[in-house]
Amino acid sequence: MERDDCVGGADRVLRVLRGRQCVPHAESGSSLVVVDVPHPAHASGVRRHRFGMRSRTLDRLEAQLFGSTRFTGPVTALDIAPHRTPRARHASLAILALALGGFAIGTTEFVTMGLLSDIADGIDESIPTTGHIITAYAFGVVVGAPVIVALGARLPLRELAVGLIVALGVGNAFTALADGYVPVMLARFVAGLPHGAYFGVASLLAASLVAPERRGRAVSRVMLGLSAATVAGVPASTWLGQALGWRAAYWAVLAIALVAGALMLAFVPHLPGNPHASVRGELSALKRPQVLFAVSSGMVGFGGLFAMYSYVNPIVTDVTDLPRSAIPWFLLAFGLGSMLGSWLAGPLADWNVPRLVTGGFVATIFVLLVFHQTAHLVVPAIAGVFAIGALGSLVAIGLQIRLMDAAGDAQMLGAALNHSALNVANGLGAWLGAIVIADGFGYRAPSLVGAGLAVAGLLVFLVGLVVARRSRT
Repeated sequence: MERDDCVGGADRVLRVLRGRQCVPHAESGSSLVVVDVPHPAHASGVRRHRFGMRSRTLDRLEAQLFGSTRFTGPVTALDIAPHRTPRARHASLAILALALGGFAIGTTEFVTMGLLSDIADGIDESIPTTGHIITAYAFGVVVGAPVIVALGARLPLRELAVGLIVALGVGNAFTALADGYVPVMLARFVAGLPHGAYFGVASLLAASLVAPERRGRAVSRVMLGLSAATVAGVPASTWLGQALGWRAAYWAVLAIALVAGALMLAFVPHLPGNPHASVRGELSALKRPQVLFAVSSGMVGFGGLFAMYSYVNPIVTDVTDLPRSAIPWFLLAFGLGSMLGSWLAGPLADWNVPRLVTGGFVATIFVLLVFHQTAHLVVPAIAGVFAIGALGSLVAIGLQIRLMDAAGDAQMLGAALNHSALNVANGLGAWLGAIVIADGFGYRAPSLVGAGLAVAGLLVFLVGLVVARRSRT
């Protein structure tokens, strides 16, 4: 073990925190030769949070000990505390609880598409007009995500996640109780408000439970709950809505949300919010060019998926010419594809996010064009729905990680903004699909609209990559 000439307590603290690095002494200018310590990712004395980004903590500590001006904020209890990473079993249960919240959200978001004809009959409106309730939900997500995250950044994260998932359940209860087109639309708006904020908080919590190099996998496991909903929750809720009336599906979502909240309280560790967060600080992420590029890419490009999938119900019955009983099988295919995409997205995002997103957009364009030509055939149609589900998850998770990287310290807002972007795409795709259907182009036409939107999203993303590359040179 090699010693150095700096023996002050402050120097010893920095040696432990910085691992095998030389830390300059403020007065003498000498360098520390650090003794062997555990790997920085596991260094005792520092709580991993905010995706393992320890540099802010170290800069704050160095500022107070040595007068460094790199970061002037105070060291908080959140930054320096005994390392309390949950045991592996509890970490898995915690991520499972967070994923169940995503399962509830995925069920309520997509079951509307499977029950669109039933809801239209129940509120005495046409299918294209009823499709606007999908837009209302999406608008709730867009409004709620940045507002709730910015206002709630100081709150304990576990408690904030529980409050959001319970609020989602209440919004679904309002939907089940609503009577008429306008009340149902307003209820769907309310139900959408917690959606994006929940995934922002849940992604931050999940990533805090694992080493930094595995954060892509942790985030994808939370998103896997959303995908699992399309496999189990949506088909089951669609069947329930067809058998007992469409309102029963939304009561089921309330029950799932309450169970998820209880499991979070039981297994997700308490993680304080940022006591120095402010609305202005959180929203400052919107000034970053790469945040704007990623958000814009998701807003436009992901609309390609929703332009087609929003009308999967009438596509199955009117284009593929199958009975209504076949609709849950198509929803199941979408869900299985979505689960596969979510599972693959974690390691692919940890490998290379730009290539993941670029490849996902290119494949989406190809699949939508093929679907337009083959939707009348059963096997190609169900294969196309499966492929769109897989590609949608790949692109969504890739964009989420991209936004977290680009958002700097406002990572929770970055994760939430991804869901705002995707739900703008949800509303945009459903709206444009309704226009071409109402104009008489048929239920295949939204697939062509979707391909065009995916092309536009890809171009925006590629421009963002070029700008980022030039800014580094």
